[in-house]
This record gives sequence, structure tokens and C-alpha cells, in this order.
Amino acid sequence: MTAIFIQNSDWSPCCWRNMFSCINLLRILNMLTKWKHSRTLMLVVFKSSPILKRALRVRLAMLQLYVLKLLKLQSRYFGRQWRKNNMSVMSAIYQKVRHRLTDDWAYGNEIDTRPWESQVEESTLRSCIDQFHQRRYYGDCLEADFQPVDNHLSSVLNKPMELPEGFKRNYERWLEEEVFSIPINWDRVILNDPITNPV
Repeated sequence: MTAIFIQNSDWSPCCWRNMFSCINLLRILNMLTKWKHSRTLMLVVFKSSPILKRALRVRLAMLQLYVLKLLKLQSRYFGRQWRKNNMSVMSAIYQKVRHRLTDDWAYGNEIDTRPWESQVEESTLRSCIDQFHQRRYYGDCLEADFQPVDNHLSSVLNKPMELPEGFKRNYERWLEEEVFSIPINWDRVILNDPITNPV
């Protein structure tokens, strides 16, 4: 990059797994936001530029390239003051990142994206993904054994329970044998209760 970034960078060795995880994260973020103005605006809203500028201090060309690509996507939304204060980043983008003939990334003349257009686009994408998952996976994989279990107390108590016919016919006998005939020492139960008597 420039001498400023090299002077401020850390010269200590790093773990290659962490480095490539960062690179892959930046690549995925780049794929998710490329040509999607609403997602790029979300990066701008959540102020990703200071974090990305800090990542430029890492002396690895591939990581810097993907950081510069993400900053290039956002630069048209930052405003004139940001571009003026970060001319070193803008010139690094100009030098390192490949450009298209009709690129106007360095200027703030982007038409404001209409939020309802992006919402329609995102909901269409979400429905297409859901249809793909339904068609591809849900028919085979989500059998009764693989369904998520709802263990919440209110939903379990509100669920209608169908008792077997044999139990309904012999309900009184079950009460006599299992409930009323067994003596229960309630003092002992209360003393052994882990909720009322924590250890």
C-alpha cells in the first residue's frame, strides 16, 4: 500500500487460518453486496469503513484487495468530506482494484435507491431460496424424527392430548393404585427438592 499503512502496521507473525478466514469473510461480504445497492447501504449505515480501513494495515495483498473492493462499493455513498479525508484510500482503490469503463465509484452521483424496490428484490430472493429448500431438502430430510421439538411449557400444556381408550376406561382404578394407595411423605419431598433447597 503506502508508507503510512506500512508504518502503522503490525510486524508480528499471525495464524494463517485466521488470515484466510478473514479473507474468505471479506470475499463473501463482497459477493453479497456486489450490485446490490440496498446491501451496500446497510454496510454504510452500520459504519463498516473504519473497520475496513483498519484492516488495510495488514500487509497481505489479497486481504487488502478485498477490503479495497468493499470500500470501492461504498465510496459513492460516503460523501465528499469522507473522500477528501481519505484520499490515500481512494488512490489505493484507483491503483489496485480493477475498474469498468462506466465506473463512477469516485463520485457521489448515485441515484438514491428506493427502499421498496430493494425490499421487493430481497423478498423475491428469499422466496426463491425457500422454494429451492422445499424442493431439494424438505421432502427427504425433515421426517418426523428430524422435526424440531417444542419444549416450551405453555405450548406443551396447551397441546391437546389424546388418551388411549384403555386408560379412559380404567382411569378410576389407575387413580386408586398409583395415586391414592401410595403414601407420600410431603415433608421429605420438600426437603429433597433441589429448587426450594439449593445445595
